[in-house]
Amino acid sequence: MCAGSWRPAVNRAGRGERREVTVNATPRKFVLGISGASGAAYSLRFMRLLLERGHELHLVVSDYGRRLLFDEAGVRELSAETLVPEIAAGLPSGRLFIHPNKDVGAVIASGSFLHSGMVVLPCSSASLGAMATGSGSNLLTRAAMVTLKERRPLIVCHREMPLSLIDIRNMETLALAGATICSPNPGFYLNPKRVEDIVDFTVGKVLDLLGVEHDLRTRWEHHEGDHSPNRVGGE
Repeated sequence: MCAGSWRPAVNRAGRGERREVTVNATPRKFVLGISGASGAAYSLRFMRLLLERGHELHLVVSDYGRRLLFDEAGVRELSAETLVPEIAAGLPSGRLFIHPNKDVGAVIASGSFLHSGMVVLPCSSASLGAMATGSGSNLLTRAAMVTLKERRPLIVCHREMPLSLIDIRNMETLALAGATICSPNPGFYLNPKRVEDIVDFTVGKVLDLLGVEHDLRTRWEHHEGDHSPNRVGGE
């Protein structure tokens, strides 16, 4: 069952593989919204990396987002043990907060709640449209609306394709309002060998947009003596 508003996910020792959780010198607060477009691997990886680096994360999942997590990752309930099992045992209390999507009175729905940015990953066309019209009928879209009005970073990772004109216009509206549209389109210039490499490429880009340091292999680097005619980004 989803935890109540402003309630940290409970960690139970002895479950999952124990991993070290870094205490960041300057921990920051972030909001993550998960809606019903395919891409659970992106959100789970993003969640783990933020928490490993000592940041505070506030999570809200739509009804279809919960279905997504079950279908693609076998997550039956929202808890640290099911979402980030590798680090759940060592996760300090007060690091992960899980908010019910129907609780539009939760702390992340208030402009007075200071945070360093919100990410909707993955973002469905339905949630895209709701955010573009300023709908606050559920916590995910209301938190996004508040993030925009407070001029904080809102990263929208719309995954569905092809795009209809409605999707394109909704993206335009959000971009003009201050959001960053960051579709999870992988780059193949690093020659990914595993699905995880492709996932990390997108997650690394989102972390870059939030100004969060990471060590994922996501950057194009020029090597001396490399005179390949196939230059990435060339004409």
